Amino acid sequence: MHKGIKNYLCGMEVRPKKALGQHFLRDSSVASRIVKSLSLEQAPGGKDRIPVVEVGPGTGVLTGLLLEDPRIDYHAVELDREATAFLRQKHPLLGSRLTEGDFLKLPGSAFPGTFYVIGNFPYNISSQIFFRILDLRDAVPQVVGMVQKEVAERFCAAPGSRTYGILSVLLQTWYRTQYLFTVPPGAFFPPPKVHSGVIRLERNERTELECSEDLFLKVVKTTFNQRRKTIRNSLKPLLGDKKMASSGLTDLRPEQLSVAQFIQLTKETASVLNAGSSPLRDSSLRPAGME
Repeated sequence: MHKGIKNYLCGMEVRPKKALGQHFLRDSSVASRIVKSLSLEQAPGGKDRIPVVEVGPGTGVLTGLLLEDPRIDYHAVELDREATAFLRQKHPLLGSRLTEGDFLKLPGSAFPGTFYVIGNFPYNISSQIFFRILDLRDAVPQVVGMVQKEVAERFCAAPGSRTYGILSVLLQTWYRTQYLFTVPPGAFFPPPKVHSGVIRLERNERTELECSEDLFLKVVKTTFNQRRKTIRNSLKPLLGDKKMASSGLTDLRPEQLSVAQFIQLTKETASVLNAGSSPLRDSSLRPAGME
């Protein structure tokens, strides 16, 4: 069992919990680079300071730097009760700005209107965190996050890449994604077995899709779940007995399509489905392993 990180001012200790996927950042230079990766030129909505929500602050290596920045209106969400108590002892002025709870389950009303997100995200729920950010996309113009390097590269992958997948498309539909830098295992306690990557997401200009968003999600999910097949064959579970006419898109594989092409493909799929068919039954859009 790993010993914890201790706050010697109060004698408290936080033990990393495997069930929560915790690897506490302990390298202050890496923490500084992460915080400096936030673009803080202009506060949203004419506010004096920018609301920033740290997800999973843990032992507070990022927290202290964020609290020190006069441009930031700091808030945090931490699920680990032990870490929450540790942070309140370490930063007594946090008060109500630190919420003990699950970022994935808190309602939108729990957050400060328009806000940025930052964090060293647990490996085991990083995809779920970004799905939640997609749910909140109209309130979240920017994200700076650290995740497993392979996942970070996948989120930022371009069409044609072997790592381009479902979340690549969904994130890039609404955000500009950028891979910033790599962090070695030794920067953490306990050290993970793989490297980590820091990425930045900035909201793009798209405010709505030119197609059904529900169907868009189904098309992206269905095609990537059979990514070795051409689009024409991978869409059969959605189309049933209906057939899609051959086009420049249907002869491709999903990793070859850009966001704009997926939108066009969704329109073509809708035309086929609407030709006398009943509506698609809703199904889970977030099965295990779809990141």
